[in-house]
Amino acid sequence: MQASEVPRAKVAAIATASSLDLTADSVIVLQDSNKLTLRLLPCDVLARVAHGAPEALQDARFEVELALRLAESGCPVAALEPRVNPRVYARDGFVVTLWTYYDPYDPALPREVSPADYANALDRLHVGMRTLDFPTPHFTDRVEQAQQLVASRDHTPSLADEDRELLGDTLQSLRRAISDRGAAEQLLHGEPHPGNVLITKHGLLFIDFETCCRGPVEFDLAHAPEAVSEHYPGVNHDVLRECRLLVLAMITAWRWDRNDQLPNGRQLGREWLSQIRAEIDRKGPNTHG
Repeated sequence: MQASEVPRAKVAAIATASSLDLTADSVIVLQDSNKLTLRLLPCDVLARVAHGAPEALQDARFEVELALRLAESGCPVAALEPRVNPRVYARDGFVVTLWTYYDPYDPALPREVSPADYANALDRLHVGMRTLDFPTPHFTDRVEQAQQLVASRDHTPSLADEDRELLGDTLQSLRRAISDRGAAEQLLHGEPHPGNVLITKHGLLFIDFETCCRGPVEFDLAHAPEAVSEHYPGVNHDVLRECRLLVLAMITAWRWDRNDQLPNGRQLGREWLSQIRAEIDRKGPNTHG
């Protein structure tokens, strides 16, 4: 979120909470990227704030509804704030959702997640997801979004021609290769990386469900640390290898978006391009199909 908009977003979050009889006198910024994540005090509620564009409203409604369904299915997911109606709130040009705040600094909690615990939590999430009939995009839709971004010089003006060709070819060939394998598909988190996993007294909980999609479980595993797959049951390691490189190409594409607001995003984009090139050079010309 643009720095000039952050004060207004904070006010919108406080006003939303106050209108729901939650006492919110101050805020702590927990994360500032395309959305603003805030801790509201003293009510101790987590607020996620986005611009009030129609697509942001649609994304927020999708996330809230899916979070409710996942919780009902016994999935290890973060809960919406139980003291208010679980819905999306529009305020002063922003979209606000309210969630339970989990204190990461509780001294009784472990500081790190073991690969086995991570794999167990992700497996439990997937088991619960298999019971849901919920309309979501396919993982290839998300790949296509990255392809369109790479193909657009207007949206990625700083991406060099050689790197644009590398990313475009990698995204296209791996999207086709993974789809052609015909692996079993199901509802997925979409981005279950460590930043979307909370350590709580209730165990590991997943957050951020706007990226949920359908595809092979290996697509989710590709976002987790490599050691996690060693403890996850029934992994197809050929699909996993392809998914890891595909995911790397996708997140690299996001970093070259002219509107990307991730801190140090462009530096990460350069580093990841080097990793992709090194992996392709290591495997030889057949990597692209």
